[in-house]
Amino acid sequence: MLFPLPLEYLIASLIAVAYDLTIGEPPAQVHPVVGMGKLVSLWERIAPRQNPVLQFLFGLLAVIISIGGLFAFSWWGFDWLRTTLPVPTIILEAYLLKSCFSLKMLGDSGLKIRQILSAKTLDEARFEMRDLVSRNTTQLSEPLIIAATIESVAENTTDSFVSPLIFFALLGVPGALAYRLANTFDSMIGYRGKYEYVGKAAARFDDLLNYLPARLTALLLIINARWYKASPANAWRIALRDHSKTASPNAGWTMAAMAGALKVQLEKSGHYTLGDSEKPITLNNINQAVAALYLVGMEMVILFAVVSAIFTIIMLS
Repeated sequence: MLFPLPLEYLIASLIAVAYDLTIGEPPAQVHPVVGMGKLVSLWERIAPRQNPVLQFLFGLLAVIISIGGLFAFSWWGFDWLRTTLPVPTIILEAYLLKSCFSLKMLGDSGLKIRQILSAKTLDEARFEMRDLVSRNTTQLSEPLIIAATIESVAENTTDSFVSPLIFFALLGVPGALAYRLANTFDSMIGYRGKYEYVGKAAARFDDLLNYLPARLTALLLIINARWYKASPANAWRIALRDHSKTASPNAGWTMAAMAGALKVQLEKSGHYTLGDSEKPITLNNINQAVAALYLVGMEMVILFAVVSAIFTIIMLS
């Protein structure tokens, strides 16, 4: 082993973040998450179509085999690589970790919607929103598009960065890959469609994995509110009051914290309303949400670096 494990993880994470911020996403042909999507689609195609009990058991088996198999294989692979090819191992770790988070893409997606709306092209904004939210966007008004963009950025701050980094810190690349596969299962088949019961196990597992990261993200959004010109006190009040209004046990925390911080109301018609309309919702609120995303990302990297440095010093002393 060339470096102590905490230092190896730190170097890999810094390379991964630099890759994300400067280059963005790997090509689809070599993107591990694209491969995960194909795996989930394969399980979906062969799933039982009628019996809910069989669907649930099939979905549970799919999650255990896929996520457990990926974790075990990657753990064994990196354990072997680390002792034979230490430098290429770090590069591979960085690449695979980067594939598990999307800080730049999430921020760019939010700012793209803002740019389209500022050009007054509402239909184009509705079209682009399809990649950000799981709702019918064809009739959304401009305020609802802005609200949905803010919700997406707030919720995905957890899924797209905080959670993958936490699982990498705890279990290395195998942990980050396992988390991303669980999240991919949930996003593709969790709770929805004719295979609803196939996705229940995946959805519940994803809820469990994001339980603590979502609350940590909400806390960071609250603490950082003044830095993105928002209200920490109101963020805290609304997060406590409204976090349980969403179907997800996790998403409500970050979305409610953001609604409170901005003093606006975030609404998904027919599902939930978060926050109070103390201020009119504006395009600038998207800028604030993206700024909050990068602030949380920066603080998570700093926290990871400090903890890694402490453990490295302990191991070398």
